[in-house]
Amino acid sequence: MAEFKFRHSIQVRYSDIDAQKHVNNTRYSTYIESARLAYLQHLKLWDGKSFLNLGITVADVHISYRKPIYLGQTVIVATRISRLGNKSLQFEYKVQDAENAEICATAETINVAYDFHTEQSIAIPEEWRIVISAYEGFD
Repeated sequence: MAEFKFRHSIQVRYSDIDAQKHVNNTRYSTYIESARLAYLQHLKLWDGKSFLNLGITVADVHISYRKPIYLGQTVIVATRISRLGNKSLQFEYKVQDAENAEICATAETINVAYDFHTEQSIAIPEEWRIVISAYEGFD
């Protein structure tokens, strides 16, 4: 599989900082969520408007914290889909310092294809498979 093709930039805000003067661990989830949604918009799989039409929901999250992030820092969240199942897809993330590319965190989410109107998991739509496979270079 190719390296991360999609990158999403995030400017650390004052509200991201905790009493220890670095980004609070809960904000990393927000950063990868923002990158995931931007990825889907980039591939035109979601219009960014109706969350009822988002098409996926989070089933599992793992984050490994490697280096603190501080106020005023800009980070890049490199994002890719590394696996497509029948109903689930696996996202991988690298949160990197924008200036020196040092890895501040790595993360992985398992997302389930989901119809929010019927509140049911569904098979990954064929259109998604085609677009993601072409973008990520899956065989």
